[in-house]
Amino acid sequence: MKISATIITFNEERNLPRAIESLRCCDEIIIVDSGSTDRTVELAQKYGARVLEANWRGYAGQKNYASDQASHDWVLSIDADEALSEDLEAEIWQMKKTGPDYDAYTVPRLAQYLGKWILYSGWYPDRKIRLFDRRKSRWFGEYVHESVVSTGRVGRLQGNLLHFTCGSLSEHMKTMERYTTLAAEEIAARKKHVAFRHLLFDPPWTFFKSYVVQRGFLDGTEGLAIAYMAALYTFLKYAKARFMSPGR
Repeated sequence: MKISATIITFNEERNLPRAIESLRCCDEIIIVDSGSTDRTVELAQKYGARVLEANWRGYAGQKNYASDQASHDWVLSIDADEALSEDLEAEIWQMKKTGPDYDAYTVPRLAQYLGKWILYSGWYPDRKIRLFDRRKSRWFGEYVHESVVSTGRVGRLQGNLLHFTCGSLSEHMKTMERYTTLAAEEIAARKKHVAFRHLLFDPPWTFFKSYVVQRGFLDGTEGLAIAYMAALYTFLKYAKARFMSPGR
């Protein structure tokens, strides 16, 4: 069993070395870059990755392109701000020795937010398919929240995929501005009507769900920030969608 690791990048010089260094269990590393202006490409080449330049085709499209360029059918796809934990790396090494029992595998993602590992707030285990046989799996999601869909059998790995999210609230706000626009564009493209009640009731419910139902209060101050930001995300997503829709 040979595995190709894939990462799509745009100005990821801060995160990329950590991601690549965690991929020792892979037989090649492919970086698909969409025009970085920092040292992303230089660092990728320095760490021995194969770098491909490609125009942006959306998150799912970019990741499918990366999978298609792989030398091996088994693909491990991670984001630049992610890294394999030692436990997950050991599991993959063992799988390479014994062979896979499934056609794709989900992994739990453990996120670090404002310097703290988040165990509640609806953020963990946040399982995603990240290791898969590309002959039976593809990425889907035209705008945001892309995911792998497999036509084969799906197994579960237990080691965490570490996700290094926002290190500051200002960084979170900047990220949220981009993603709420994408989410609003998706709503508008589907011609989904956004009623005023969505703006009025959905944000407070989102806060309550994250902080109380999903026990975000156990994550301390960081959990409170996550709940507040989730509510703001919901409001901005619907507000932007309303302004994008004619005759709202």
